[in-house]
Amino acid sequence: MDDTSRAAQVAAVAALDEPTRRRLYDLVVRRPDPVSRDEAAEAVRLPRTTVAFHLDRLVEDGLLDVVYERRTGRSGPGAGRPAKLYRRSSRQITVSLPDRRYELAGRLLADAIQEAETTGDSPRTVLDRRAHELGHDLGQATRTDQPSDDAAMRTLERFGFEPRRTGTTIMLGNCPFHSLASHQTELVCGMNLRLLQGLLDGLAATGLTARLAPAAGHCCVRLEPENQ
Repeated sequence: MDDTSRAAQVAAVAALDEPTRRRLYDLVVRRPDPVSRDEAAEAVRLPRTTVAFHLDRLVEDGLLDVVYERRTGRSGPGAGRPAKLYRRSSRQITVSLPDRRYELAGRLLADAIQEAETTGDSPRTVLDRRAHELGHDLGQATRTDQPSDDAAMRTLERFGFEPRRTGTTIMLGNCPFHSLASHQTELVCGMNLRLLQGLLDGLAATGLTARLAPAAGHCCVRLEPENQ
């Protein structure tokens, strides 16, 4: 799961709503080589200072990267200062409402198939184990000194599950794998269950367990007290 905050991703996409910024972004990503401020200003017919402001804003939002190159082809003393150039950022920005995590599911499924082909184990067995291991790692990474179901709520919120307390149960209002779960319910819901079991194991001492409990408008998994 991407550590980039959802707010930052939304802000990056929102930056393209400004017409000049969008024109400059489209210009840069369509050029095979990095673009200078002068080249961009000439292409969009705007003052260089205006273009520089918007290009640097796109860098701040993670949409463009800056590189420095000498356009003269010379090096050493007298070659001049390298020019500040712009190119598409290597960062991937994806925003969906509600939150979806299909890249995560795709990675788990692809890794499971590859390992199963190598070891001869059942792809389902490998997928369940890998999902649990990933969940456990995520839980450990966010565990506090005093684990509680509050830590589980924060972590689930962070990864788009939209947790909601209903008495002693935590219902999950969103499935990050919704379309896949609709198409391959048993496989994907099983993967999701193991992911959340691993998450709780990694958080430790939450007093919660993950159980399959399909319900309309909710994730197929819910969290309940272990002794319930």
